[in-house]
Amino acid sequence: MNQHESRNKQNQKNQQNQQNNQPKTNPWWFALQLGFYAGLIWGGMRILSYELHFTVNVPGFLLEPFLLNSFLKSQQGRFVGWGAFILFSILCSLLYTFTMRKRKGPWPGILYGILWWVLLFVAVGPAIGLVLPVTQTSYNSITTDLCIFLLWGLFIGYTAATEYNDERLREPENEEKTDSDDTVQTAANATS
Repeated sequence: MNQHESRNKQNQKNQQNQQNNQPKTNPWWFALQLGFYAGLIWGGMRILSYELHFTVNVPGFLLEPFLLNSFLKSQQGRFVGWGAFILFSILCSLLYTFTMRKRKGPWPGILYGILWWVLLFVAVGPAIGLVLPVTQTSYNSITTDLCIFLLWGLFIGYTAATEYNDERLREPENEEKTDSDDTVQTAANATS
């Protein structure tokens, strides 16, 4: 066995040891944090879009069957709705993390957000009184809510994909150094 092969085997062993020694992410804690921040950020965007009249759906639309619409339109109702959206995001993040966290790229998250929009605004939501049917809502409301849910799903999905499929952890350390050392060694052997 030459020096190059032994060095490659040693690098492979070092990589395996590094991967085995790296702390594993606790999926429960990760999903809770991810859901909290997804709800905080995108729930805030829902409030902003409602305040700017981009959508007619109140930020607390998830609580529509349980609370009066007049309360949900008040300032306190907006904050209660924001809290409900954070809890909803935590549940959805747990679901995504435990079922789809190994999916790579942004597309699974985008599709996840669109799926939730379809469930809440087209299929189940109008049937149980969360929102008006899509046919009775404005184009701006449809577009705004779809975009917010798309970005919300992208945030959850791509964050999970990055956490659980980080390719940088699989790259060998000092790969450039090894290649340049081999070139120098080859040049030295050629001159001898």
